Amino acid sequence: MSPSARFDLSGQSVIVTGGGKGIGKVYAREFARAGARVVAADIDGEAAGEVASAIRAEGGTCFGLTTDVSDAASVATMARATLENFGRIDVLINNASLMSALPRRSFLEIPEDEWDAVMSVNLKGLFLCCRAVVPSMRDQGRGKIVNISSSRVWEGVPNRLHYTTSKAGVIGFTRAMAHEVGSMGITVNAVTPGYTLSESQVASSTGNYLAAQAEGRAMGRPQHPEDLVGAVMFLSSPASDYMSGQTVNVDGGKAMH
Repeated sequence: MSPSARFDLSGQSVIVTGGGKGIGKVYAREFARAGARVVAADIDGEAAGEVASAIRAEGGTCFGLTTDVSDAASVATMARATLENFGRIDVLINNASLMSALPRRSFLEIPEDEWDAVMSVNLKGLFLCCRAVVPSMRDQGRGKIVNISSSRVWEGVPNRLHYTTSKAGVIGFTRAMAHEVGSMGITVNAVTPGYTLSESQVASSTGNYLAAQAEGRAMGRPQHPEDLVGAVMFLSSPASDYMSGQTVNVDGGKAMH
């Protein structure tokens, strides 16, 4: 395989959950610019549609879809629509999560229903999405799954305990599932982003909090959504075919492990 072919994503069918906003919107746009055919799946169907329209205006291939990753029927529709439009599912980016809307507070103050909602989206959603796409990946003998966790799990960041707990679960899920589907030709890896200046994060944070996030990073600057694209694309490309069950930390050199 030539060096360029190892990183070639042209013609690949890629689902990005949470693809209508924030970092997910950037993933969808950049995969399309790399020549992939993209599904921007988001619970906010209007936002997903806007992303798809913007990508098509640039000459890319994308459609937006209203998808609730915590609902099995909605996820099944997502997988079916991808197959109907693109004929196959090559890559799943499990990016959808519940975080920026969560208040920062002690675990003693977290309502039980809020805890359950976080687990339903961030962990059950992961399970449902993988369950929906793996059969077609298995049948074609190849597939890539990239799960988005968080560098909070390395640092033990407090005050959103349910979110941090769910993202630690993503890593365990990734490792166990890699063993279950490896013989099918499917790889499963995770990425742990640091605090990233996405639209939703900026909107839910104070200026002082945002400024403090660059402290302690080897790179010495804030993290932007575009900083994550290379790692996610690498794990989605043939270049990472012999990597599975791994977690790649992308936080500018703050948490080193």
